[in-house]
Amino acid sequence: MDTPVTTFSEGPEDPFAVRRAALMVLDDRGRVVGWSERAEALLGHPPEEALGRPAVDFLVDPRDQDVVMDAVAACVRDRGWFGVVPVRHREGHRVELGCRARMIVKGDSPREWFLVGAPAEEVIEWETDRSVLDGLFRRSPIGLVVHARDLTILRVNRAIARFSQLPVDQHRGLTTSDFLIQQDTDTVERQLREVLKTGRSSVFAEQPCRTRQDPSREMFVSVSAFRMEDPAGRILGVTQTVEDVTEAHQARRRLALLNEASARIGTTLGVAKTARELAEVAVPDLADCVSVDLLEPVTRGEEPTQRTFGPLRRTAVRSILPNTEEVMYPVGHTIQVPPGTLQARCLAERRPLVEAQLKGGPAGWLSMDPERAERALGLGVHSLMVVPLVARGLVLGLLSLWRSQRVEPFEEDDLTLAEEFASRAAVCIDNARRFTQEHETALTLQHSLLPHDVPRHPAVEVAHRYLPADTATGVGGDWFDVIPLSGVRIALVVGDVVGRGIHAAATMGRLRTAVHTLANLDLTPDEVLSHLDDLVDRLAAEQEQEATDERSPQIIGATCLYAVYDPVSRHCALARAGHPPPAVVTPAGDVHLLELPPGPPLGLGGLPFETAELELPEGSLLTLYTDGLIQGLKRDVDESLADLCGALTSPARSLEETCEAVEAALLHDRSTDDVADDVALLIARTRVLAAEKVATWELPLEATTPAQARTLTESQLTEWELEEMAFTTELIVSELVTNAYRYGDGPITLRLIRDRQLICEVSDTSSTAPHLRRARTTEEGGRGLFLVAQLTERWGTRYTRDGKTIWTEQPLSSMPAS
Repeated sequence: MDTPVTTFSEGPEDPFAVRRAALMVLDDRGRVVGWSERAEALLGHPPEEALGRPAVDFLVDPRDQDVVMDAVAACVRDRGWFGVVPVRHREGHRVELGCRARMIVKGDSPREWFLVGAPAEEVIEWETDRSVLDGLFRRSPIGLVVHARDLTILRVNRAIARFSQLPVDQHRGLTTSDFLIQQDTDTVERQLREVLKTGRSSVFAEQPCRTRQDPSREMFVSVSAFRMEDPAGRILGVTQTVEDVTEAHQARRRLALLNEASARIGTTLGVAKTARELAEVAVPDLADCVSVDLLEPVTRGEEPTQRTFGPLRRTAVRSILPNTEEVMYPVGHTIQVPPGTLQARCLAERRPLVEAQLKGGPAGWLSMDPERAERALGLGVHSLMVVPLVARGLVLGLLSLWRSQRVEPFEEDDLTLAEEFASRAAVCIDNARRFTQEHETALTLQHSLLPHDVPRHPAVEVAHRYLPADTATGVGGDWFDVIPLSGVRIALVVGDVVGRGIHAAATMGRLRTAVHTLANLDLTPDEVLSHLDDLVDRLAAEQEQEATDERSPQIIGATCLYAVYDPVSRHCALARAGHPPPAVVTPAGDVHLLELPPGPPLGLGGLPFETAELELPEGSLLTLYTDGLIQGLKRDVDESLADLCGALTSPARSLEETCEAVEAALLHDRSTDDVADDVALLIARTRVLAAEKVATWELPLEATTPAQARTLTESQLTEWELEEMAFTTELIVSELVTNAYRYGDGPITLRLIRDRQLICEVSDTSSTAPHLRRARTTEEGGRGLFLVAQLTERWGTRYTRDGKTIWTEQPLSSMPAS
């Protein structure tokens, strides 16, 4: 049977291709007996001049004769030669040629020499490409597999051979399914067929890779693939690169789990809820089965004794095992921990322990409950980790993790990850435990700490409610506040301190005072929460140092939502620390919960807060509340949020009526709810300052700018019929603009606002704040800010993303009656 002829196209990059190379034949005495058209094109000699002449006579420059003769000697000796040789062009200049020479023998005829030449730079580039290709197949640590169009293997490099444990030449004709399990084979081949079909390369596709030799070993590879075509566009197959990224994949997975744990653990101040969140985060990505067992005093909100550990109470269970109830104690079950067990050692030594391979026998972990343990072994449970839940020096309980479906045992990296989970959860659980402590009488303190009324303000109209969980004492840790800021802005605050009673109320008072102080510094919402977080940490440290007995409180925690609204720009900036998101109702009646970055509760420390920004149309309702409004034993949180949104979108009415509607919708069964929490509710309807009350100018950074600012100020005050304030205000504006010109950067912005006061604001792009000082009598300057302070009721500095703003307030005592 005749073998079909296969035709290939020459690649344009091959310098020795038939259509690109110069061809020449020399007889045994070095005379030219063959000369191609391409040789004429490269060297300038037509065939009639070249044929029959000794090549040395017209192709070799005398200066290069030694080099050329050395190459000729090597060619004769080795019956061939390949390299770069200098050749003389017909016009006399030198041409570097890459040259291949081979001896030709024709029977008894004298031998001849066949030479193929191409420009040296093309040959060198081609040889470099070949060396790279050789390196890919012989020395590259990244696997390389060349597939035919039917996906059979044509060639692999040595990295693949080390992986498959087969010699390189034995791979030809095999397929991916000969090495990988079918599920992973299907993934690989689906990718390769897509590349063959579309011609679109795949880049760094990460996928599982389990071999038939060891299917239990978890591996991940990064695969890239591209289609192979000849110069004519004919498809030859597909090539893929394979790199083992198992360690990187596992590291990313652990980091993702930590991020998820940060977001999901501690979303509420409930002990049982936090324990469930811990279990849910760990299954199934870290373990197949998890239990959280807390010391009984912790479940009651009490501080556990640390001298002898009493019984544990099962607080949360999460499992993907079938028939879990046969091997796991249910939630609420009391567990006695026998001495000598892995769990007892973990509690006593306060350190995590791992038993990579569980075995049968009378001792060890089996002694907790031998019958259940044997059933667990029968279900394939083979590896165990136990991690203590420790927060601020207190052992709260135990986290236990098992594996059965995943065949690899727990490793040190898994233990480290479990410690991170347990550490975060322990702090949240202890904060939640504190939440249930010491709800005792302190009504006077509570009344003195909460605002009795909120100030009237042009930015918002406000209504509020505060409902303590214990109506008899009225003591709680929730609070709200409305704080006027510079530039007619307003800060709206709602917070919730862990626990109830006098300690929560006292802490609430300190936090509320701190918020007022921070608000007066004109910090952004995320900066305010960061400072509050530091304060809560310091308060916790102080309580630990002052604790005199086991019942003394040692830690505190809180959640907080801080919002700043500007009635001039309608801009609202908000940040929250573990607090429920606010609700917004537009003037058209549409309601939604703002998707704010959650932020951790105050007191965890080291985690960032984020500010979200939006614009609120005039007449929008911004509703802030504590979790006592939406959480209860008999209500689902999602249902409560839906009821809240419904109550807020009822027909137009006063804010007081809206507050009453919210109470009726969400707190109608409060008296029968045994776990009712304090409730703080703050509803604000936004206002917008009329355009005629605001004047803004952007001024250049020039020496004449203060004079221009005075002129603009005088004109605007005249328009506002405030001529009596012109002299003082011009002096203030002149001093502030002069300071901005001397010490600031970029353009200067001057803004005047007429409200209950006359507000002057000068902004520039410098972050350097001015300092008030008393100048000596011999100094010519340094009195400007001193004069500003004397002429104004208040003045200060606030920082923005682009620089700073110096503001002043003057009473409108001279304003004529309208």
